[in-house]
Amino acid sequence: MIEQWTDFNVAMAGATAALAGLVIVAASVNIGEVVKSETLTARLLAGISTLVLALIVSGLGLMPDLDPTWYGALIVVATVLLGLFQVNVARLLARDPDRADRARPLRYLLGFLPLSAYLVAGVLVWAGHPSGLYLTAAGCLLAIVAAIVISWVALVEVLR
Repeated sequence: MIEQWTDFNVAMAGATAALAGLVIVAASVNIGEVVKSETLTARLLAGISTLVLALIVSGLGLMPDLDPTWYGALIVVATVLLGLFQVNVARLLARDPDRADRARPLRYLLGFLPLSAYLVAGVLVWAGHPSGLYLTAAGCLLAIVAAIVISWVALVEVLR
């Protein structure tokens, strides 16, 4: 069943790798300002790690003869490991002294959407349920959207 997703995984692997590179280049233009803020650095890292997770899941989906059980397990492991960056962002933003920021939950909850999709997808694929592959696609698309929004907001904040 994984082989049916080859074209999608090829497209997503290329797109997520390119976007991760673009975010790194965009951040490096103002790296002096970015590193002054612990939350900006962490948010950009979380955005990049979300794209890396999408790249890993898409890349694993291209491995020949990968057993779905292993694919699901690897998705879960990669999601948990790379999800630690998003947990760090949530922790940093939660202790940010600026309590007037009403959009704070949106600043970190968005990053958990693709992680949630990938975690459920991994469990479903691990269990042999074909709908898990559709959730990996949803996770990948959510990862791209979340990373673009997170990175854009962080980079705009650098210029304020």
